[in-house]
Amino acid sequence: MSAPTRRLTTAQALVRFLSAQYTERDGVRRRLIAGTWGIFGHGNVAGVGQALLEAGEQVMPFHQGRNEQSMVHAAVGYARQLNRLSAQAVTTSIGPGATNLVTGAALATINRLPVLLLPGDYFASHAPDPLLQQLEHPVEADVSVNDTLRPVSRYFDRITRPEALIPSALQAMRVLADPAETGAVTLALPQDVQAEAYDWPEEFFAERVWYVRRAAPDPVELTAAVEAIRSAERPLIVAGGGVHHSEAEAALKAFVEATGIPVASTQAGKGSLRHDHPADLGGIGHTGTAVSDELARTADLVIGVGTRYTDFTTASGTLFQNPAVRFLNLNITGFDAHKLAARTLVCDARSGLERLLEALSGDRVSAEYEAEYRAGKARWDEVVEAAYRAGDENAVPTQTQVLGALDATVGDCDVVINAAGSLPGDLHKLWRSRSPRQYHLEYGYSCMGYEIPAAIGVQQAAPGTPVWALVGDGTYLMMPTEIVTAVQEGLPVNIVLLQNHGYASIGGLSQETGGERFGTAYRFRAADGTFTGAPLPVDLAANAASLGMDVLRAKTVRELREALAAARASDRPTCVYVETDPAPTAPPAEAWWDVPVAETASREAAVQARERYDRQVAGRRRHL
Repeated sequence: MSAPTRRLTTAQALVRFLSAQYTERDGVRRRLIAGTWGIFGHGNVAGVGQALLEAGEQVMPFHQGRNEQSMVHAAVGYARQLNRLSAQAVTTSIGPGATNLVTGAALATINRLPVLLLPGDYFASHAPDPLLQQLEHPVEADVSVNDTLRPVSRYFDRITRPEALIPSALQAMRVLADPAETGAVTLALPQDVQAEAYDWPEEFFAERVWYVRRAAPDPVELTAAVEAIRSAERPLIVAGGGVHHSEAEAALKAFVEATGIPVASTQAGKGSLRHDHPADLGGIGHTGTAVSDELARTADLVIGVGTRYTDFTTASGTLFQNPAVRFLNLNITGFDAHKLAARTLVCDARSGLERLLEALSGDRVSAEYEAEYRAGKARWDEVVEAAYRAGDENAVPTQTQVLGALDATVGDCDVVINAAGSLPGDLHKLWRSRSPRQYHLEYGYSCMGYEIPAAIGVQQAAPGTPVWALVGDGTYLMMPTEIVTAVQEGLPVNIVLLQNHGYASIGGLSQETGGERFGTAYRFRAADGTFTGAPLPVDLAANAASLGMDVLRAKTVRELREALAAARASDRPTCVYVETDPAPTAPPAEAWWDVPVAETASREAAVQARERYDRQVAGRRRHL
């Protein structure tokens, strides 16, 4: 007797399959694919589009996007808020719609965050070639524009026959649910195959649970790690995003309180401890705090928990200067665990910290070391207060005073989102995180345009939670279109829009590296042809209003505080627009970042910048 089957199109079968996939960790079950974002064109409208319509909202919720890249950002924001245990799919047409996914896919994969991409593709039959938007390669007929997604996807397949979907869909779910493998997953869907019917085995649509394992540390590795910690006199923990993804915050807190080892955090790891915990030293690296970077320079053991050690974290290899420094890396991914020639604990962050705590049994750093870092933390708290403080409530606020006003407005569980510009540096140094998910910085890809769509994804994942997207004018101009989606869906996201007339962060970097702020200001051309004339008369607040947001304009610190409070109380998407005083009020960088400077130049600014560069690069170490 043959097994029962169901006759559906490939697209219909895929939607039904996705609706029956779940993750489970620690006994908590979630839908793996909780909804699908889509923009339709000829490459998916009659396939995946029809399948979503036929399935209905109860089977697969649908979200209408305005830009393909921003749909991926929204899905990534959603997945991060839920610690990678639930994700969303994104469908687009062939051609521009598909290639617009590439930036978002790179962001997802670099940040180890799950998203399922379902772009349309050429006809598998090649019957109507060359169809609209098809790339014709003269010697590789199977290449399409979707192949641009291969290097930025953790798993990629082109489904050229209906039955090929079965093994590929299962592999796609495996990757999305695996904390060591996850990232963007792409199933390219030829448009004729999407609409082709097939007799699918019923068991393909059965409910499946993908268990998210908490891998325990290897006993040999654990013994070596315990010995390394016991022998260290100045150990320092670097907390990365893996602490949050594995929900290891409580385990980290227990470990720190038992051992006295201080914690510095990467952009992704900030909030692993509350800011007011005695052992929380704030950010580390180029945008870190003075106390974190001072301890990093003298640490004899650096314990990385869930971090991949980017150049900002290591100050481009110049931060960890103790000649005897060694590294111990606790990471779910072996690739990251082995960085910096470290001793490794390839395991789940929570599981690893709990086992380490059990094995250390009372070992603690010296009282002198604790007193040293607590004193440094107290000094830095004064720096934060000074940066946040506004002497004149009727003055135009600086950027750090905007952060101070927001800090005074938010509650413990509000979510603050940022990704690019000068804000990430100020936030990493100054923001006082009060809960694990309050600080949402996308700094793996530092993608301008991420903030607004990500706020929508976070709001979907955490309804009722106040969500704030912090954007400068440069980022806003990149991708404001999902404001329309927030209005359409009734999502009360808040945007804090800082107008500083250009690329403030890159302007400062350009000046530091001999570029003299070339091409970084939003200004008219002057008589000599340079962009040094008057600021452009753009009104971004009016633009946000035209897209459906409520807009509150703030000209002074006092008006800013009032506007932020009103935005938080509102049940509508709200934009707080403020022109900032460009005077620098953030503390300077406490560590270096390698941006190569022209080795030979005729302009004095570049010559001097190269001299500074040569002095800094001499401090780089290769930890072997």
